[in-house]
Amino acid sequence: MEETKKRILFVDDEPRLLEGLQRTLRSMRQEWEMRFAGSGQEALEYLSKEPVDVIVSDMLMPGMDGAQLLIEVMKRHPQIARIVLSGHSEEETILKSVRPAHQYLAKPCDAETLKSLLMSACALRDLLAEESIKRIVSSMDSIPSLPSLYAEIIEELHSPNASIQKVGTIVSKDMRMTVKILQLVNSAFFGPRRHVSSPAQAVSLLGLDTIKALVLSGHIFTQLDSPKATGLSLERLWRHSFLTGILAKAIAREEKLEQLLVDDSFIAGLLHDLGKPILAINFPERYGEIQRVAKEKNLCLSEAESAIMGATHSEVGAYLAGLWGLPDPIVEGLAFHHYPAKCRGQGFSPLLAVHVANVLEHQEDSSDGEQTKPQINSDHLSRLGMINRLAVWQEICRRAIQEGETNE
Repeated sequence: MEETKKRILFVDDEPRLLEGLQRTLRSMRQEWEMRFAGSGQEALEYLSKEPVDVIVSDMLMPGMDGAQLLIEVMKRHPQIARIVLSGHSEEETILKSVRPAHQYLAKPCDAETLKSLLMSACALRDLLAEESIKRIVSSMDSIPSLPSLYAEIIEELHSPNASIQKVGTIVSKDMRMTVKILQLVNSAFFGPRRHVSSPAQAVSLLGLDTIKALVLSGHIFTQLDSPKATGLSLERLWRHSFLTGILAKAIAREEKLEQLLVDDSFIAGLLHDLGKPILAINFPERYGEIQRVAKEKNLCLSEAESAIMGATHSEVGAYLAGLWGLPDPIVEGLAFHHYPAKCRGQGFSPLLAVHVANVLEHQEDSSDGEQTKPQINSDHLSRLGMINRLAVWQEICRRAIQEGETNE
């Protein structure tokens, strides 16, 4: 039983708070092995001797503060999930934690919220088995954006008439900007935790001043200056991802999902291939080999990724999205968009919208470079009693592509 327990380290200079956490989480002792440290230095000493899955740290502590601690943890133990639990809401303090922290919780935090977040963080550890990739993904604090879109948002933010609506539109065009903005707004970095999956709404909630401070200080967006992504066209990937989001949104609307899930469908579609640039940029030679093997052996890309890397782009993208606290329907859309039957949920969902949209967009695009294109899981649709809806979705997607509905 001990071997299956997840290890969580809590760090706070207030002994009474640590005692309170110990009492609050007593019911989780069979699942978690919990340790408590009174300072950043004590935490680092513990980590040098014992492995940990998740670290939860206060921000303002004497000597080494929470931001400094998490930066050191990111350098020395990048595979650890890093969470801030702090009662301080000053913007300067929060800005310091944006890069090293995966998620942010505000004190006082109720027991169920804390348990839920920690359970999700622990469950994610099993999603990605390959440790070398897990270390890379866990250490990421931003994802480089396409130079054209990065320049566009910088220009807009420097404009004397900068518009929240325009910034939101630019963000929604780029998977990298979108996932980072949603990380911040769905955690408690700049306000209460909430379920937000609309980039425009996220930008509006954060406010233009906060966006400016984050972007212009280099805290959340960076420019991809010299792509190393062997065998991967980032421009083509962006086009496919954006169109998949548009088509998933159209399908979700047709199935009359509530607006929140329609937004989730768009974001899951936009981000469904997030793992591809992560793998290609961080492992360019191996990703080039993946492209070659997929072509020579007539494999789908996921099969080649699994054989060569021990992980697929679906798992990598979902791991990062989950680590950064994006809503579950979006994480599921990333994780299972090729194999929706593997997800426990039944019925129509953003995942199914993304699965269908991804396949149909690939079928419409003859320039995507993939010889073995993904296929609709007809058996799964039949089991759900939805196979008769496929023709309707195909027509909706054809119409959306023909009409060029890409200005979402």
